[in-house]
Amino acid sequence: MTVIFALTASLAYGLSDFVGGLASRRASAWSIAAISQLVAAVGIGAAAVVVGGSPSLGDLAWGVLAGIGAGAGTGMLYRGLGGGRMSVVAPLSAVGAALLPVAVGIATGERPSTATWVGVIIAFPAIWLVARGSEHDEVLGEARQDCRPQSQDVIDGLSAGAGFGLLFVALGQVPDDAGLAPLAVMDVAAVIILAAAALALHQPLRLPAPITGYAALAGGLGASATVLFLLATQSGLLTVASVLTSLYPATTVLLAALVLHEHITRWQGVGLGFAGIAVGLVASG
Repeated sequence: MTVIFALTASLAYGLSDFVGGLASRRASAWSIAAISQLVAAVGIGAAAVVVGGSPSLGDLAWGVLAGIGAGAGTGMLYRGLGGGRMSVVAPLSAVGAALLPVAVGIATGERPSTATWVGVIIAFPAIWLVARGSEHDEVLGEARQDCRPQSQDVIDGLSAGAGFGLLFVALGQVPDDAGLAPLAVMDVAAVIILAAAALALHQPLRLPAPITGYAALAGGLGASATVLFLLATQSGLLTVASVLTSLYPATTVLLAALVLHEHITRWQGVGLGFAGIAVGLVASG
C-alpha cells in the first residue's frame, strides 16, 4: 500500500502544483499559496474531527514543524512556477524533497532492499535530468526573453525543495494513532506563515473569484496529497514514500508541455523514462 499511497500523492501534488502555478501567473504567488493552504486547513480540520485520534503534544509539534516547511516550500514553489519555467522549477523542488527524508530515514535505521536502493539512486538523476533547461539555454547560456533568468528558477526550486523535505521528514514522525490533527496543525501554521509573508510584501489576500477558485482547487489537491503521503509513511518506509512522492514533477512537467506548450528536451525525456524505471524498482522492492 505504501507504493500506491505515495504514487497517488505524487499525482495529486503534481496537479496541485500545476493549478497553483497557473494561478500564480495572474496574482501574487504568496497570496495564492496562503489561500490554497487555508482551504487545505479547513478541509483537513473537518476530516480530523471525523477521523479522531489521540495525538500527543509531540505529534502536534511535528505538525507545526511540517507547517513551517509547507509554508516556505509552497510560497517559494508558487513564486517559481508563476514567474519561471514549470519544467525547471518543479523537478528541482523534488531534489530537496526527496534527499532530506532519505538521509533522515537511513540515519534513523531504515534499511531498504537492494531493488529499492537502486530505484532510489536512479530517482535522483531522473529528477535532475527532468530539471535541465532547454538546449538553447545550454548552448548559448543566455537569459530567456519569455521569462526571468534560469538562475532564479533554480533558487526558487531548491528553496521549495528544502521546505518540502522538512515537511516530509516531520510528517514521517507522526504515528498512526495521532489521526489527522497534526496535519490540521501543519496547515494552520502554513497559513500563518504565508499570510504574514503576503502582508509583509503588501500583497492582497482577497483575489478575484476565478483566481480564488484556482487557489482553492490547488489547496484541495494538496491536502489530499498530504493525507496520502502520511498514509504512505505509516504503512511503510519513509525512504520509499518520500522518493516516490517526490516524482510529482513528472505530472507538472507533462501538463506544462501539453497546456502551456513548454518544450521538453531530449534530456528531460530521458529523465522521465528513468523516473518510470525508479518507480518500478521501488515498487518491486
